[in-house]
Formats: sequence, structure tokens, C-alpha cells
Amino acid sequence: MRLRDLDRRTVVAVIGALALAGAIAGLAVVSLGLYNVSARKEHWPGVGWTLHTTFENAVILRSPNEAETPEDLDGPGMVALGAGHYDTACKECHGAPGVPRSATIRAMQPVPPRLDDVSTKWTATELHWIVHNGVKMSGMPAWPAERRDDVWPVVAFLRAMGDMSADRYGTLTGGGAPPGRCAMCHGETGASGNPHVPRLDILSETYIAQSLRAYKSGARDSGIMAQVMSRVSERAIPGFALRYASIRPEGEEGDQGELFQAGRSLAYARNGSDSVPSCRACHGPWPEPLNPAFPSLAGQGAPYLATQLRLWREGNRGGGPAAQLMFRAAHDLSDKEIEALAAFYGALTPARLNSVRD
Repeated sequence: MRLRDLDRRTVVAVIGALALAGAIAGLAVVSLGLYNVSARKEHWPGVGWTLHTTFENAVILRSPNEAETPEDLDGPGMVALGAGHYDTACKECHGAPGVPRSATIRAMQPVPPRLDDVSTKWTATELHWIVHNGVKMSGMPAWPAERRDDVWPVVAFLRAMGDMSADRYGTLTGGGAPPGRCAMCHGETGASGNPHVPRLDILSETYIAQSLRAYKSGARDSGIMAQVMSRVSERAIPGFALRYASIRPEGEEGDQGELFQAGRSLAYARNGSDSVPSCRACHGPWPEPLNPAFPSLAGQGAPYLATQLRLWREGNRGGGPAAQLMFRAAHDLSDKEIEALAAFYGALTPARLNSVRD
């Protein structure tokens, strides 16, 4: 008998019977515990391949557009910032240069892979999607924040890890210092020299404590700082704030070229635009004492400042009680205006809020 000789009702009945049998078999597997979930046992034949192939295709389908990749992705500052986060959040499962995975981790199913050659298997945007979203049923968590931009430093580190020595990794992560210390990223003086990491020595005790509490509560969105603050008690915050606020800022002014001058006009609201208020009224330079709950921007890294302004503009920044002021102030800023403002404040001599000179 040929398939075309079967009448429609017979075909429907056969398909229905097969579907019912499949449903009964699936119910039996679930309700009777027939599928062995032990991590000591491999998946049934084909299950592992199906899951991994689904994972690969899901990443390829959903990864960001290549245009979203930062131009300075492979710069040393991005790699260093990513190394700090990797050391506190990823190393335990995936190991690191010179750091093997523990026996317990190697007993997981599936085993978290070493990532030394991950950049040869995935593009930068695919790595970004994996780190930000995590992977179900694999032990790989999602990024602990909605914010997407601070995933890129981790991607930068993963791309650089392939030929990284254990000594280089140790240098990037604090030279053997306890993981998660502020100095790992910010340096002992609060000024690490990494333009992607904020200087703490120019900030007030009030602002530092306010920011740390915002990170801890989730009011300020950052996967990197959420990880750090999950290990810091509320009682320790005043001590961190006082320590860095007690350090005298050091440094010299930067390039004061055309972009600096454009940013200065914006900061002083001299460009004739009603959409950009006077930045210096809150951040200096200003002749009268300013609120210590506002941050000084003088000498802050221009890339860091530009990132923060873009976050404010997009409504993703969050922070202290005055956050709404910055949402409104940054709402209409163009990319060029953001770069100019970052260049202006970044080139000023590093100083605290009421010591800023122009």
C-alpha cells in the first residue's frame, strides 16, 4: 500500500496515535523519573548534541549587531576592567591563566569549559550575548544587571585571554591581592590610570557612600559593581568612602584643544542651546560651595564620562536622589556634545568639587 492510497481519516488517526504515544512516553519519563538527572551520567544519545546545537543557533540568531562593538574593545583599559570582574565572578567555574578549575567544578554536568580559546569560536557580539544572557540548564548565570555596556570589558578580556600568561593575569587582577578589593580596579590611591574606571580620589565621602549604596540596592545599574557590592556589608561602606575621600587628588591637566573648547562652551551654557543646562552649576567650576552629593568631574577619564552621559541620556543610569536632574539634563545631548563635555572635564586638573579651577 502506498501513502497516497490512505484516506484522510486514516492518516489523521495514525498521526493522532503517534502523538498520543509520544505524550504518554514523555509523561512517563517525567512522572516516573525514568530520565536519570545524575551529573555522573551522560545525557541519552542525541540529547547533548540537541541542546548544544540549539544553544549555538540561539546565540547566532540573537547576538547584537556588529555595529554595537566599541571601537576600543581590545584596548588595555577595557581588558583590565574585564579581568577584574572575571577574577571575582567567573574564575571559580572557568579557571584562568595559571588557575585550574577545582575538582568539584570538573564534576559538574556539563563541565564549565576553559575559556582560553573562546574567541576563536565566537565573535565579540556573540560573546557579549552569552555573557549578558547566560545559558539555561548549564549553570551559566545571566549578567546581574540590565545594563549592557559594562559587559564589553569582559568580552575584551575573553578575547585577550588566549595567549595571556599567569603573571600577566596576576598583574591585571591585583598581583595576588584578595579578590574583589576596590584597589583591583581603582588602584590604591583611587586613581588607577584606567580611563574606563572612575577616579575615586576626586569624589566626596558623601558621594562615594551614596553611590556604593545605590549599587548595592540595585538603584544604580551595573553588573560589575553589583558583583562587588554583593560581597560588601552595609557597615563597611562608610570606611571605603572615608578612605578614598581622604586621598588628595594628583595629576595634571590634559589636552585643551578644539574639542575641549567646545565642551567648555557647553558646560558654561554659552552655545545658545536651551536643551543643555549649565553643567558647572552642579559639577563646577563654580564660585560658591556646591552640594557634596554631586560628583566632581574634573580629571575624570573622558571615556568613563562619555559612557555615563550616554547612560543618563538613555535613562539607564540610576543613582542618588538627584538622578532625575541628570536624566533631564542629558536627554537631548548629541553624541558630539557628549564627547565634547567628556573631553572638557576629563582635561581639567584632577580636583574635588569645590576645588575645581578652570
